[in-house]
Amino acid sequence: MLLKREDLQPIFSFKLRGAYNKIVSLPKDVAQRGLVTASAGNHAQGVALAAAHLGYRATIAMPTTTPELKVRAVRSLGGEVVLHGDTYDDAWTEACRICEQTDAIFVHPFDDIDVIAGQGTIAVEIQRQHPEPIDAIFVPVGGGGLLAGVLAYVKFVSPETHVVAVEPDDAACLHAALKAGRPVRLDRVGIFADGVAVRQVGDEPFRIVQDLVDAVVRVSVDEMCAAIQDLFEDTRVLAEPAGALAVAGMKKWVDGKDDSPRTLVAIQSGSNMNFHRLRHVSERAELGEDREAVFAVTIPEQNGSFRALCRALGDRHITEFNYRYAGGVAARVFVGMQLKRGGTERTEIAAQLRAAGYRVDDLSGNELALLHTRHMVGGRPPELRRERVLRFEFPERPGALARFLELMSPNWAITLFHYRNHGAAYGRVLAGIHVPVEDDRAFEAYLEELDYRYVNETNNEAYRLFLR
Repeated sequence: MLLKREDLQPIFSFKLRGAYNKIVSLPKDVAQRGLVTASAGNHAQGVALAAAHLGYRATIAMPTTTPELKVRAVRSLGGEVVLHGDTYDDAWTEACRICEQTDAIFVHPFDDIDVIAGQGTIAVEIQRQHPEPIDAIFVPVGGGGLLAGVLAYVKFVSPETHVVAVEPDDAACLHAALKAGRPVRLDRVGIFADGVAVRQVGDEPFRIVQDLVDAVVRVSVDEMCAAIQDLFEDTRVLAEPAGALAVAGMKKWVDGKDDSPRTLVAIQSGSNMNFHRLRHVSERAELGEDREAVFAVTIPEQNGSFRALCRALGDRHITEFNYRYAGGVAARVFVGMQLKRGGTERTEIAAQLRAAGYRVDDLSGNELALLHTRHMVGGRPPELRRERVLRFEFPERPGALARFLELMSPNWAITLFHYRNHGAAYGRVLAGIHVPVEDDRAFEAYLEELDYRYVNETNNEAYRLFLR
């Protein structure tokens, strides 16, 4: 597999190519009337930089959902930013209004032959940099300008090379257009991959694409997150979601095909990632790669059950463990485990636990569980006057949880346990332990022998308000 690294551009995206080619082709007296565009960020930076380089004024309408990183970048390049609406289409409407009022020139992000030609220079470079035969090139798709430019060149010089379009399954405007035989407007689009969050493929790109594209692959948010992780681990490149789209599609396209050698090229289209989005990417990447399983396991509500469950799990790497005492005869534990063999291993774990007598519900594909419930295991239990709540730092190594449980007296009951592995040197654990008054000294001795850093949170206001 080869990567075409468009994140190495001055604006960290391929969009500079099309923007510059369009602006430099305009007559000077026309361009001096001002340039206007609509963009979620990357095209905006391209227009801003190209306009500044050529001495023109640029105004960019951007959705209010655009990452702040991209907004700041456009302003730093000299572009005037107007934030409007939640989607690209809202920003496009505002850009058209500005053009009507000021007689400025609209620089379309994709539905323009000069922009398409500029984006097509990527294909020229791919062929020059890798003159040997290429089996397939994977291209991310939003409005279709990049795909049209790549197809126009590749199918002229190397018609046997497959060109595969990749788009998010919640913004699949090209798939819808090909199915209908014409560009159609989607009712709504997902904005996780904001660089390709377009409701309708462009007329000019579709005219070029419809008879030339070899395949269209649609990928999920989780698959994009997994591709972002793959790119980082293999190249230390931190791609934005749209930038990782081609890699995600390539992985899906080759899955299940024969293992014969192929030369595949994926266009890494950009790296304008909002840093805070990494939290979501990290959370979902393991699931997108099928490297984490999430279960609800029912255990008896009695002392020692927690320890018995950990023994049943063996030496598997636990990524999450959430529980809150609720009274009754049964308790439910939210458990996450790292997988090395994907879905097959997940099935084996569930069967192993059921064979040990546990009820097991696989929640690995349950969006409610993954987005919300995993963070909400808790609440107020029946009266627990002797509950101690401590916030621990567990060393991130095998056996840390087992040591915590094995050293504990069988007379004490775990009433709360919340752990999630976030890749830090220490696992952050919140634990509630019901300790009889006569065992106060023994509990202090236990904590000393355990030798894990901790903070006693029994009197914490947040605990009092929401968990006690």
